[in-house]
Amino acid sequence: MVPPEGVNVTKPNSARMYDFLLGGSHNFEVDRRAAEDMQQIFPDAAFYARSNRAFLGRVVRYLIDAGIEQFLDLGSGIPTVGNVHEIALERRPGARVAYVDHEPVAVRHARHVIGDDEDRVTITEADIRRPDEVLDAPGVRDLLDFSRPVAVLAVGVLPFVPGDEAAAVMAQYRDRTAPGSYAAVSHLSRIGMTEEQMAAGLEIMRRTPTPEQPRTPEEVRDLLPGYTIVEPGVVPVPQWRPDREPTEDEISRSNCYGAVGHRA
Repeated sequence: MVPPEGVNVTKPNSARMYDFLLGGSHNFEVDRRAAEDMQQIFPDAAFYARSNRAFLGRVVRYLIDAGIEQFLDLGSGIPTVGNVHEIALERRPGARVAYVDHEPVAVRHARHVIGDDEDRVTITEADIRRPDEVLDAPGVRDLLDFSRPVAVLAVGVLPFVPGDEAAAVMAQYRDRTAPGSYAAVSHLSRIGMTEEQMAAGLEIMRRTPTPEQPRTPEEVRDLLPGYTIVEPGVVPVPQWRPDREPTEDEISRSNCYGAVGHRA
């Protein structure tokens, strides 16, 4: 894969590492080495990525069934199997999806996947930590009607937003959405991994432009201020409205909590 002009391939990138862990091909040698180092320390890294992706799919199907037809996918990453727009449009042909990511490789590939369907799906290159810029970008503003309910998806992206900033950012998105809107989050959290594994994994992520931080289930709940958490609450992602009952091993290996909130 030839890197797009201006893309730094001397440092690993979290979005491209995630793509590699999901079995994708839109990554570079530096990303693969970092992801493989991660797997040496944390053998369940790929399982974490797949659990997140499966959670996202179930959330989108739940929201479509709840009547939502507009989605703002923050930190959408590199498109792979089970994209939000594919799930949403299959179940509701009138759905609209605005993807947002700051990674040029993700944005370039997403535009290739979307093709000429910008009446229903767009991709915007922007920093999700700047909600006003995101929401006023043409690809978001001209596609989504914020006078009607919107689902804000922040799946696997908030570990890259430090401290109290993450909850403040989510509150800004909440304030720009209409009553009846939803927000979904998933977040790295230590369940089955040891403290030593977590510390070593975080050290690898410090090589990237976007170091991570884990959060406890209580801190994940705090990422949805002003929302009513829908059942089953803040739970390990395999337990969120599963298609089948997950095993204890699957729950332990996910190392990720998820939740969906409803704005009344």
